[in-house]
Amino acid sequence: MGFKCGIIGLPNVGKSTLFNALTKSAIPAENFPFCTIEPNVGIVPLPDNRLDMLQDIVNSKKIIRATLDLVDIAGLVKGASEGEGLGNAFLSNIREMQALAHVVRCFEDQNITHVDGSIDPVRDAEIINLELIFADIETISKRILKTEKLLKTSDQEIKKNYELLMTIKSKLESGNFISLIEYSEDEQTYIKTLNLLTVKPMFYIANVSDDKKSMKLLSNLEDFAKQNDHDVVPTFIKIEQEISLLNDDEKNEYLELMGMDEPVLNKVIFKGYEILGLHTFFTAGPQEIRAWTIPTNALAPNAAGVIHTDFQRGFIKAEVIGFTDYINNNGESGSKENGKWRLEGKDYLVKDGDVIHFKFNV
Repeated sequence: MGFKCGIIGLPNVGKSTLFNALTKSAIPAENFPFCTIEPNVGIVPLPDNRLDMLQDIVNSKKIIRATLDLVDIAGLVKGASEGEGLGNAFLSNIREMQALAHVVRCFEDQNITHVDGSIDPVRDAEIINLELIFADIETISKRILKTEKLLKTSDQEIKKNYELLMTIKSKLESGNFISLIEYSEDEQTYIKTLNLLTVKPMFYIANVSDDKKSMKLLSNLEDFAKQNDHDVVPTFIKIEQEISLLNDDEKNEYLELMGMDEPVLNKVIFKGYEILGLHTFFTAGPQEIRAWTIPTNALAPNAAGVIHTDFQRGFIKAEVIGFTDYINNNGESGSKENGKWRLEGKDYLVKDGDVIHFKFNV
């Protein structure tokens, strides 16, 4: 479905290395600013072992996993909102994203240049965040000027939008991101038309090493992130890239040796899904087992529409088996025998992991 998560951050913090690890690509990741100029796009499959569990029962001809589009965006520098560095292009690329993974360097290495000459993850995060805020203030200010010209009319909707714009501008000027949950449904609809950068869901990826200084820097970043309710995923990006290049047997052996159940990169991918408010349901049959991506609040007809618009238009019922029930009862027939198969209508809120067969008529 093309859900785009942009990888952002200062130059030389590990964005391109992370992108390579996640997508198994080989884009340049050099020790100089603006190694990345044009954004690199990679499609990453969601590492979901539930599909393998379904396959053990169904034995389908193929498995189709859910995917996330990752975009490696050029490094940002202070003043980008005023055109410094690759600022204008950077901000334009970010506007196309639906979520942001903000990579911050939390380790010291004399061999890797830092654009500001020292390691300070909170300062670095603030630089990026302020540039996003400054860009949004410019966007809001332009919309305010346009709206002011229409205030002479008696249209109450225009007046309401103007007041909302002024409230948002004040919040941005106080150095805060815009959180949609603080606004009414109508206000949220209007705010979305502004395509603000600070509205986009964001989490931090802390690029760490295994020394005490790095852990202290990580702790500082985590304290800072809490101020805007942002999560932090600590990741030793260089090691994760090396893990990503191993074959499955070598990878499992390494993870077992390190006492890990999965690569940290999996958590990065799932965090992208989580902050986008997405989850998956499954269809399972002899031809294919497939994971479908939907918003967490999707009703059955909307989920059907992800497969095909005819499914939504002619929706009748959904045959649903919860994932755990499907596995515990060895598939559809066992689930039916044990009363775990059910019919759901248009008001059914699809749950993560549901195995569904849709009934429709067009």
